[in-house]
Amino acid sequence: MLDIRDAIKAVQAREPSALYVTTCGYITRDVYNIADRENNFYLVGSMGMAGPIGLGVALADVARRVVVLDGDGSFAMNLGCLPMIAEHRPDLVHVVLDNGAHESTGGQRTAALGDPAALALAAGYAAACTVDSLEELAALDLTHTPALVHIRCLPRTHKAGDRVALTPQELVSRFRAGLGAPAHA
Repeated sequence: MLDIRDAIKAVQAREPSALYVTTCGYITRDVYNIADRENNFYLVGSMGMAGPIGLGVALADVARRVVVLDGDGSFAMNLGCLPMIAEHRPDLVHVVLDNGAHESTGGQRTAALGDPAALALAAGYAAACTVDSLEELAALDLTHTPALVHIRCLPRTHKAGDRVALTPQELVSRFRAGLGAPAHA
């Protein structure tokens, strides 16, 4: 099992030019503190919506890969987005960082998901797997998308990083600028 920050860094190193959509809470804070950049779209207070928003980004900018960084609790809130993502066949990698807890709200245990990779395949994703190590993550073939990567993570032992210091309006404007889109499209 991986430290969640090591998993995030490994995904970012593997997909450096991708557009990123991060779920709300500590995962967004981790990404913001590890590698803030204009191609990150942080969800602040939108639990369960990383997958659908990632799909929207992928459909709007089909020339770039989209990586969704989801938590196990957030993923469980919106399993209905899986067949919708699968149907559109975007170049999207849906990463589920699973530490078995709703860390951002106090560390409550998340509902058992069963096998997120099997759920994604059953919904029509082109590929899905579960990994427990950096070596397994590095060895993945992610050429067929949409793909789901379920990463088993250790419980958090570190303090959450700083909150995103940008307003939602600033986030949208910055993300659009990173895409080369007009500020008020």
